[in-house]
Amino acid sequence: MLRGMVPFRLKLASCLVLAAACAASFACAAATPGKAVWIWESDSYGMLDDEATASDAIGFLQREGFDTAYLYADAWQGRNLIATNPAAYRALIAAMHRRGVKAHALLGSWHLGTHAYVLPSGRADALAMIDRVLAYNAAAAPGERFDGISLDIEPHVLDAWDERRDELLVDFLELSAALQARVRAAPQPVPLGAAIPFWLDGIVLEWRGRREAASAHAMALYDYVALMDYRNRADGGDGIVAHARDEMAQARAAGRTVVIGLEVAPNELAKVTFDGLRREDLDREMAATARSFAAEPAFGGFAIHHYGAYRRWLMR
Repeated sequence: MLRGMVPFRLKLASCLVLAAACAASFACAAATPGKAVWIWESDSYGMLDDEATASDAIGFLQREGFDTAYLYADAWQGRNLIATNPAAYRALIAAMHRRGVKAHALLGSWHLGTHAYVLPSGRADALAMIDRVLAYNAAAAPGERFDGISLDIEPHVLDAWDERRDELLVDFLELSAALQARVRAAPQPVPLGAAIPFWLDGIVLEWRGRREAASAHAMALYDYVALMDYRNRADGGDGIVAHARDEMAQARAAGRTVVIGLEVAPNELAKVTFDGLRREDLDREMAATARSFAAEPAFGGFAIHHYGAYRRWLMR
């Protein structure tokens, strides 16, 4: 038989077997959604400060199927290790890479008040924050570099949000454009993403001659978004899937990716978190969400908020 001339019935049987295997399990690589996790200040610095802590954390990420870590990369408790001790980041990121985990520099901090960076008065601080990561990558060896940058700067937490919502969103978009321009001009540009709440698709905004949902404006600026889709059920009108549909369509049109963020940290509003539920509940709702978006090219998997809370939640 000539090479490549496989009987049709054999080919069909093989395809059916493969399709069944993929439908039954996420073990099929093509069907396996990506899985990221936010690692905030204290946990990231703990990993940077102690090799044993780092090794334990990376092992945990591997066991839990995380392929990407949003690793905090700014100041914490009077230190800024990305600037003063880049060797610590080089060692940690190299160790992550050796074990199959990508690292995105997580920028944005409640402790530093970075939500105010959206204001024109905070622009210089925001640019300096991202410049430190870009300078780090320029000086690091390929295996030690960040694979991307993940921003968490949320204008809706500002006191002025209720009175100046649209103005603050325009400020956020202008900041986003400035940061993306900085990244793309760098010697080693990397994907730039941002965490945005799912309800931005309900705010229509005029910006730079275009009137559309604030989420669509953001989608055009970032390479990916981590959608804070904080619900604990996949289905229903107030579920994970429903809240992500518009962003998926916007991302598809813009050639971008949406990572669906889920919460496991305690929250007084039960429906936004899996904190009061079990691991099998999280797995079930993630699987249902993945099935709903299986044919969606913009679907980029999941991100869990956050590392410390997730470890504590699993141990209860």
